[in-house]
Amino acid sequence: MQNKGLVKLFAIMFGLVSIYQLSFTFKTNAIEDNAEQQAINSIPDSETNYREKRSQEEARYLDSIANDTVFNIGIAKYTFNQVKEKAMPLGLDLKGGVSVTLQISVKDILVALANRTTNPVFNKALDDASEIQKNSQNTYLEDFFAAFDKIKGDTKLASPDIFYTKALDGEINGTMSDDEVKQVIEQKVDESIVSAFEVLRKRIDEFGVTQPTIQRLGTSGRILVELPGVKDKERAIRLLQNTAQLEFWEVNKNQALYTFLNQANEALKDIVGDQGDEKTEESQDIEDADQDSTIDELLGEAATDSTTVKPENNPLTSLLFQSPNPSAIAMINEKDKEKVKRYLNMAPIRALLAPEQRYTKFAFGKSQSDSELINLYALVGNRDDVPELSGSVIVDARQAFGQTNQPEVSMQMNAKGAKIWEEMTTKAYNDKGYIAIVLDDIVYSAPGVTNGPISGGNSSISGDFSLNEAIDLANVLRAGKLPASADIIQSEVVGPSLGQESIDSGTKSFLIALVLVLLWMIMYYGKSGGFADIAMIFNILLIFGVLSGLGAVLTLPGIAGIVLTIGMSVDANVLIYERIREELIKGKGQRESVNDGFSNALSSILDANITTGLTALILFIFGSGPIKGFATTLLIGIGTSLFTAIFITRLLIDWYVNKGGNLTFTTAVTKNLFKNINVNFLNKRKVAYIVSGSMILVSLGSLFTNGLDQGVDFVGGRTYQVRFAQDVSPTEIQAELVDVFGSAEVKTFGTANQLKITTKYKVNEAGSEVDEEIRSELFSALQPYLEGVTYDDFISDSDTKTVGLLKYDKVTPTIADDIKQQSIWAVFGSLIVVFLYILLRFKRWQFSLGAVTAVFHDVLITLGIFSLTYKFMPFNMEIDQAFIAAILTVIGYSLNDTVVVFDRIREFYNEHSKWPFNKVINLSLSSTLSRTLNTSLTTLVVLLAIFIFGGDSIRGFMFALIVGVIVGTYSSLFIATPIMYDSVKEKEDKK
Repeated sequence: MQNKGLVKLFAIMFGLVSIYQLSFTFKTNAIEDNAEQQAINSIPDSETNYREKRSQEEARYLDSIANDTVFNIGIAKYTFNQVKEKAMPLGLDLKGGVSVTLQISVKDILVALANRTTNPVFNKALDDASEIQKNSQNTYLEDFFAAFDKIKGDTKLASPDIFYTKALDGEINGTMSDDEVKQVIEQKVDESIVSAFEVLRKRIDEFGVTQPTIQRLGTSGRILVELPGVKDKERAIRLLQNTAQLEFWEVNKNQALYTFLNQANEALKDIVGDQGDEKTEESQDIEDADQDSTIDELLGEAATDSTTVKPENNPLTSLLFQSPNPSAIAMINEKDKEKVKRYLNMAPIRALLAPEQRYTKFAFGKSQSDSELINLYALVGNRDDVPELSGSVIVDARQAFGQTNQPEVSMQMNAKGAKIWEEMTTKAYNDKGYIAIVLDDIVYSAPGVTNGPISGGNSSISGDFSLNEAIDLANVLRAGKLPASADIIQSEVVGPSLGQESIDSGTKSFLIALVLVLLWMIMYYGKSGGFADIAMIFNILLIFGVLSGLGAVLTLPGIAGIVLTIGMSVDANVLIYERIREELIKGKGQRESVNDGFSNALSSILDANITTGLTALILFIFGSGPIKGFATTLLIGIGTSLFTAIFITRLLIDWYVNKGGNLTFTTAVTKNLFKNINVNFLNKRKVAYIVSGSMILVSLGSLFTNGLDQGVDFVGGRTYQVRFAQDVSPTEIQAELVDVFGSAEVKTFGTANQLKITTKYKVNEAGSEVDEEIRSELFSALQPYLEGVTYDDFISDSDTKTVGLLKYDKVTPTIADDIKQQSIWAVFGSLIVVFLYILLRFKRWQFSLGAVTAVFHDVLITLGIFSLTYKFMPFNMEIDQAFIAAILTVIGYSLNDTVVVFDRIREFYNEHSKWPFNKVINLSLSSTLSRTLNTSLTTLVVLLAIFIFGGDSIRGFMFALIVGVIVGTYSSLFIATPIMYDSVKEKEDKK
């Protein structure tokens, strides 16, 4: 080997850099373990809420040392924050936390750009685009343009009541064509999404999560946010979705409003019956009730709680209560909020408002922590529905404490805002009025101005805040408002206890697989196997070092990728050692055999790893989250495996041979194994065709009849992983949940005391309130099986949690359809790329045809086995993104095997051009049989170790790989090569 000195230097430097990168992870773990131990020592088990208090104490300790120097490397000194930043980040499945995909509403952006126009063509196009989006792979903007073009008639996008507005003056004018306007709108929408991305990034930075991930997904307006290790998950989700639309409105306290409410109540008696759900038979039976009830009577002081009996024939006033807040016109029960809003916004009802109150804007107050009632406010509106002052004037916001020592948010406005604010407070002071502070359409407070006008632009927001709510509100105001609403279309929440279990199971499977492979190599190849083991351990160091250096997130599938890399990295050493053994059998000397063995094996090693790498690259491009983590480790592992097998193993062998050592590359057990084998594989191809054809027909039949167990990734819905203290019956619980949700699927997940519950109930409804409602209903239904477990325990985030909700996911049907399409493209994309690579490498389409046919064969049979067995297998066999990753890995592995065989066929064909072609193929298959079985058995041992010890969440994933490896090994011998042979046989026979 040339340039040994350079290789040694590079290996030493590579190893030292990897150790340096990993040292930050070890140091971070040591500090965090120390913080956890201190928290345990300071908060005894006997104390109330000791788990929560320990978590708070641990966080307090880590915050206190955040800027202290905790790690010295030579002259370099690092604070804890710097050490933590350089440590290898762990994914949600290993650390717990929140992952959400947010959809920035492009519809909201377009409405804002068009200045909330009432143009019927524009609004019809918006509605049509929303409907098209349910089954479309285009962006919302593309579908809007298509919908507009279909119905526009003579209407132009540059019309004064669409996009030719004051806000867009100078960029759009009335003479521009629709195509020209589209370019401007595309740019404006993109700018708004970039703005939303920056606002979210600032909020996350303020939230204080270590090593967060925020990533824009394509041009669709989707943003992926991952917050590993976050404790208060609901708080984090609220922070992300909060639009932070801050507005200041004058409050309407005109007494005429009470007359309006009475008139609205009378009018609604005749209207609500037409709504279908308001006027009932029961309400008709009490027409003789007191018709003379007035708003003043109904808002009497006695009527201050939701239990007060109301006359049932008063649709509106029966829902109203007297408010102790002088700025509010009434109070309502929060559950009646949507009903009251619908009543007050009906056109016939709004027509009853006096002319000076025509633009009155009704709004509701913030939910109260100790009451079901919320305030109803009337705000002084205007024709354009624009507040006198908006949050855009806020230049700073801080959490503070008010006069009663309650948390509030203090704000500082810019000069323009300060001037308007002084004018508003002057008017309120003179009129003894109130100013409502509205955030995201919720009135947080409506204080009066009693001490004179406020100058300088200082103000504050109060409103029954908790400390965290005040901190978060200040953060979002400081970061700025989102340009449009952000809906969660996909979410995943993993508890820390489940993450710790994943770490334990992943580590266990990793160590078992490693030990088995190390022992196998020594047992099969003796001392040379030991050299391969040293190279393999160095390979693992490099993989983790590169992952840490790149800041790549380590996930449970990522650990599986590393373990799989260990199994597949053996392949390179096996190829080299088998070629060296062949050279030794020919009678060559040891040094010459080593040189020729490495040289002859290089082509096969490169071809095999490039094909596997291409499938991993496609998986990386199309995958997301944990699947991208799997692809990342696989790609890194392929690169480091090539380096260690080709160079490190060679350095060790050359060192041993040069000092006089003798290597036979065998042991007493394996010395004569696979020696002088000459199997006529081609004679058995017809039997193989019949067997494979039968399996494919059965698979297709099952796929068309049984189908596949499509996971929530592909069909949409919510999934909950729940653990009980005792074994439970999934059938019994499913029957109960169907009564609650209408549709529910319950399966045992791993052990008999753990269930995976999937429902499509309210899957199209977004918001943390809906998520909380469904979790609450789920807990109520499961409560008989959760004896002694409170709701707080059920949803808690304890690190030691053993019973309750461990994980939940949500995927909307829209993104589920997109995920399915991406997965299909990923599979077909990998086949096309590999077909072209093999065509380029072997210069014959017949080789590509054989390889791709074998891959189709492997994929169909793997799908068929899943279709046939998913109903009774004792582990999860859902078809989701992880399964697609498994399919692509199977494709890579199958091609790996096939390419090695093809490489030997090409070599024999060039050396023995006068041999019959069938002899070339049979001898090629026979000579590579030892390598094929050796690699397959090693990989299977590794996969079985992960399957048994790697945890429930990846058991289905591993089963797909196990099936794929077995079928892939078979197909490389009996499908790929025979198909290639049959397609070129006549031509070669003639030749």
